[in-house]
Amino acid sequence: MSAAALVVLTGAGISQESGLDTFRDPNGIWSKYRVEDVATPEAFARDPCKVHAFYNMRRRNLLAGHVKPNAAHAALAELERRWPGEFLLVTQNIDDLHERAGSTRLIHMHGEMRKVRCTACGAVVPNDTDLSVDAACDACAKAGGLRPHVVWFGEMPLEMARIGEALSGCDLFVSIGTSGNVYPAASFVAEANAAGARTVELNLEPSLARSHFAETRYGKATEIVPAFVAEVLATH
Repeated sequence: MSAAALVVLTGAGISQESGLDTFRDPNGIWSKYRVEDVATPEAFARDPCKVHAFYNMRRRNLLAGHVKPNAAHAALAELERRWPGEFLLVTQNIDDLHERAGSTRLIHMHGEMRKVRCTACGAVVPNDTDLSVDAACDACAKAGGLRPHVVWFGEMPLEMARIGEALSGCDLFVSIGTSGNVYPAASFVAEANAAGARTVELNLEPSLARSHFAETRYGKATEIVPAFVAEVLATH
């Protein structure tokens, strides 16, 4: 009998204890900024300077010395190393805390904050510096076409075919730190249920999708994720 296949989905809640803001909490990012102003293709076309300023601020915060992977990130990296079957970590987060913790088999479905994409030639390259409308692409040398390598509202998330294939064949699906109201990620539990997988929600509080999970556990990510990982590894 083959080893079980595992898919893990993470959202902003897993990075909150690392010092990064969530989006939909009362004091989250979208309580301070309008999505329509900073996170849509139309916003970038209308006012690229404002969009760049928003992501420059977020990038600088991510690179600040106080932001580090927490125990939940570390537990998932250990789970990946020790899991005997297929493993895929899908994150909605554009931070790189999973990588810093040691995760390698992962998909950033909403892009990555420490990368930029050229709208002229399509090149995607690492970037840790502030962007401006005058910045030139390293690949094609065109100025003014660089944008954050981030999936904005109204755009299609990345690698959906690969994610769908993993969900259709998974035996265990775990959702961590997600609100349950951002699609298509909010539909992943339904796809896992259709595949006959065991479905588990680990969250600070119940998500909008909580009724679709067979099991739910609530508390701080740094507490419930390591505990769940230890339990799962002990039984596989």
